[in-house]
Amino acid sequence: MQIVKEEGPITGEQIAERLNLTRATLRPDLSVLTMCGYLDARPRVGYFYAGRPDGNVISERLHKLKVQDYKALPIAVQESASVYDAIVTLFLEDVGTLYVVNQKGFLAGVVSRKDLLRASLGNKALEDIPVSIIMSRMPNIVTVTPEESLFEAAKKLIDFQIDSLPVVRPTEEDSRSFELLGRVTKTTIVKVFVELGHEPSV
Repeated sequence: MQIVKEEGPITGEQIAERLNLTRATLRPDLSVLTMCGYLDARPRVGYFYAGRPDGNVISERLHKLKVQDYKALPIAVQESASVYDAIVTLFLEDVGTLYVVNQKGFLAGVVSRKDLLRASLGNKALEDIPVSIIMSRMPNIVTVTPEESLFEAAKKLIDFQIDSLPVVRPTEEDSRSFELLGRVTKTTIVKVFVELGHEPSV
């Protein structure tokens, strides 16, 4: 948003270039910011800062909508699964992030497409490498609870520049262990925006 504030109107390609990202990588973030009312976009002109309008209907609704009502099923693999198995699961389930669970089924880590790609480069024995070696571990995992709002989830996705959030709740036996309940992704947020857009105006 700072780039748009200072240099707008500016195209998505120019923003991506400033951040050393591809336009495709940046597209979901720009969509969320535009739909929240922070940015505005005009064809053949680009993005410019719009601020957050008072009474923004979508923003107000997102604060009321809860994660528990929109979370999707989590796609998980065991800590003992190999990198090869994780890659196969990623393609079969058509997701960008896998959650890793321990023997009790509690969240142990997160593996992204980038993690798997990095692990596979130059490695021929992917069946021998456990996914636990390459995963991100707690407390370095950004999570969301069922009671949080979709707005809070969307803000975490943008602030931490991630594509997916595990939906968790602390276990009764240990507050540092988390039961994996679901997932929220950028696609989840965009789908909700589309649903709100189809609602009849009052």
